[in-house]
Amino acid sequence: MIKKSLSAYAFSILMTAGLFSCNDHDEKAKASEEIETDPITFTKEGEAYVIKQNGDTISQLDVEFAESDYEHQTGLMYRESMDQDQGMIFIYTSERQRNFYMKNTYIPLDILYFDADTLFVSAQENAVPRDETSLPSDGPAQYILEVNAGLNNDWNLAEGDRISFYKTDQ
Repeated sequence: MIKKSLSAYAFSILMTAGLFSCNDHDEKAKASEEIETDPITFTKEGEAYVIKQNGDTISQLDVEFAESDYEHQTGLMYRESMDQDQGMIFIYTSERQRNFYMKNTYIPLDILYFDADTLFVSAQENAVPRDETSLPSDGPAQYILEVNAGLNNDWNLAEGDRISFYKTDQ
């Protein structure tokens, strides 16, 4: 009788261990599956105007703002697309040489640098998606506008041109 009880007890332990082992395997398999995330979508936070030196407005854009360190670091990363009338403005507290790159950015961009007075400094056109090459400003910049590649070619920004922007109520 004792032998029978021990055998039943041993069998019970082995079955329990087997169940945990199977569950462990299932959990590891689930952990290795790719996690689906929701796409990042545009949220209008303000408007920006690209203005020629003579005062003519050449474009109006709906914009998002990148103001925190986290927003500066992520910018337009992981976005699948952006409308032609949309962009992102990076706002810094001081003017200095700026360097951007396209790590984890899936869409080609024009990166437009503006100084503390919002005057055009320089552009990096047709920035290649996912390229980590440094894309510096040609001089000190405090505001950076990222838009779809090719727009600066259409706008033909030059010295004396500027941007104007404001936040909308949300």
